[in-house]
Amino acid sequence: MLTEFFAGYVAAYQPYKNGGWCYEDGCIYRGLELLHRGSEQDRWLAELRRLLDQQVTASGALLGYEPSDYNIDNILPGRALLFMAAETGEERYAIAADAIAAQLETHPRTRSGVYWHKLRYPWQIWLDGLYMAHPFQIEYGLTRGRPDLVADSLRQISLALDATFEPATGLYVHAYDEARRQDWADPETGRSRAHWARALGWLAMSLVDVADLTGSQVFEPLAARSRALFDRLLDLRQPGGLWLQVIDQPELTGNFPETSSSAMIAYALNKASALGLASPPDHLILDVLRESLRPKPGGGVEMADICEVAGLGRYESRYRDGSPAYYLTEARVSDDAKGVGPLMMCGAALGAAQGMAISARNAG
Repeated sequence: MLTEFFAGYVAAYQPYKNGGWCYEDGCIYRGLELLHRGSEQDRWLAELRRLLDQQVTASGALLGYEPSDYNIDNILPGRALLFMAAETGEERYAIAADAIAAQLETHPRTRSGVYWHKLRYPWQIWLDGLYMAHPFQIEYGLTRGRPDLVADSLRQISLALDATFEPATGLYVHAYDEARRQDWADPETGRSRAHWARALGWLAMSLVDVADLTGSQVFEPLAARSRALFDRLLDLRQPGGLWLQVIDQPELTGNFPETSSSAMIAYALNKASALGLASPPDHLILDVLRESLRPKPGGGVEMADICEVAGLGRYESRYRDGSPAYYLTEARVSDDAKGVGPLMMCGAALGAAQGMAISARNAG
């Protein structure tokens, strides 16, 4: 049962970074929120509160959160604060959401006006950051009567799409260096060199969540590019139902179906269908769920073949050059929050909280 997998996973889940505020936990928070919204079962809300309250103090402070890091990833879990503030009426969640929003007031930007991905990644726009920042900023703007924040996010997304689009492939690259200083960036275009599936998954989820929050009329300037991306993603879906780690290179030796990106893209395409932005097959999410969950040694199932992490530039003792081959060197893990959170979102779309059974691939 898919519900049993989610319930067991969340019951055993502990904060991803030793209790520090982080986007990985935000993926689980978002999955739990959507499971609760889709089922109205108190179990998912109770688990969300249990996890979130390990990081939100009675006064609304966030443990392990340092706004001066200017890390755009830290904005994502703020969506759970907005949800819990509305759900419970407790002021501490609203206070914490205000602190997250305050980071964005002074967050550094490119010359074109787009948020830097992190303070330690100056002048850089990463697709990941579009999901980390803008659904929160738009939702916050809507709840606080700040239409300027909504307009700012829509403009930033448009500029980021301009900067990262690769005409030769019809896709968006992982990142863009406005300063043209990074070795991973093309010296003429500033763009990185490959199409990493999870970066496109973050982008796709950002677009549908923003479209859902703003409505069709406000979202219209981004609609055509969103439809084109969703159509392209459908073209790149593999026969088994998933998407490849390097999404557009099936001939690349060692390339593999990656489950976290597949869950993200399936969630986005399903939501895009409801918004009139895509026409995916009816069984899309079901296929991703079945292909992602596999029997686990000792019993039960696990979400396998999740890329643990990927990035660009210097990290510890190595340099991540952004080549297609680089993305195949990163470790594959099971049951990582970056995969299970989006899989929860997919499950919510199929009514998983009502007890829908999903058979794991290769099970008995």
